[in-house]
Amino acid sequence: MKKFGRITLVALLLAALGGCISINGEHNWDNNDWKKDQELNRKIISELVIGTERANVLNRMGTPNFSEAFLKDEQQYNVLFYRTHQTESDGSTTKDETTPLVFKDDKLIGWGTDVLSSIRP
Repeated sequence: MKKFGRITLVALLLAALGGCISINGEHNWDNNDWKKDQELNRKIISELVIGTERANVLNRMGTPNFSEAFLKDEQQYNVLFYRTHQTESDGSTTKDETTPLVFKDDKLIGWGTDVLSSIRP
């Protein structure tokens, strides 16, 4: 019985300590952070230059919300989607809340849904 009591005590202590985890990252988890992220994404996108290497854009923009890749006429296209506007206040990001950045052979050829629609197979 002593062994069962010790196991129970250890399990309770581990469960209690599990609630003490602290997250120390750059993200503030404030309700308005997504608004700041969208604004920053729009600002950076407005400063992009056609022909920029995909690696440089990823370095500036960070991880995209979504990404796609496809071949058309033996050319490789990559599309990075970054959240730039809210359409529904549901707590998740959907593609209609993003701006696509379109790359052909790893060079930026444009951004926006019109550019993507013009080259999508």
